[in-house]
Amino acid sequence: MPSSDIIKFKVLFSGEFPVVHADLQQGHTLYAESGSLVSMSPNIDIRGQMRGGLGQSFLRKLLTGETFFFEKLTAENGPGEVILAPAPPGEVELVEMDGSVDYMVQKGGFLAATEGVVLSPKMQNLSQGLFSGAGFFVARIAGKGTMVLTSYGAIRKHELAAKEEYVVSNHHLVAWTASTAYQTRLAAKGLITSFTSGQGFVCLFKGPGTVYTQSRSPQALATWLSRYMPRRG
Repeated sequence: MPSSDIIKFKVLFSGEFPVVHADLQQGHTLYAESGSLVSMSPNIDIRGQMRGGLGQSFLRKLLTGETFFFEKLTAENGPGEVILAPAPPGEVELVEMDGSVDYMVQKGGFLAATEGVVLSPKMQNLSQGLFSGAGFFVARIAGKGTMVLTSYGAIRKHELAAKEEYVVSNHHLVAWTASTAYQTRLAAKGLITSFTSGQGFVCLFKGPGTVYTQSRSPQALATWLSRYMPRRG
């Protein structure tokens, strides 16, 4: 598994119910989504912290759906370990960042990162905001260190060559390199056919770049569960 210069990571129980194991040396800090902590060494100091100040934290919560406060986990008086788990049943992916490439991340796709990684809200254009399934605002991840992505279902990494095109169904996006162009379009050639197929709009990416997808859709699950929910009257 990849590892940061600051914190060493490994994924345990890979598959549907993984956890992320992080080894912290004294004085090193890990930021994680609120509520993601499973267990830790007794010398790990934990506190809630806004990253980027009040304004950035408010915009991040309001616009991207990410947490207002992060869990700030710091090893004190020696090394220690932290175990994190994502909320949805799915996989996690460790992404090493050297500062040269930024990532766009779907709502709920970010789990944790080392100190050198910065998360901020990014507005998409009208077409992407309305039809991509990602919404008008996504999280832009920049900096140096390790980022931990999470997905609903299995996560897959797609490497696109220059000018290579790839279509991703709405609600299956997890993350993509910020420099990778994409546009929304109808899934089929006609409007009626697109919606009767159950797909509607899809995202067409054009390389070079990297796209992460998830094998399950939260929206599809919600639709399926709604069939079995009791209704008044």
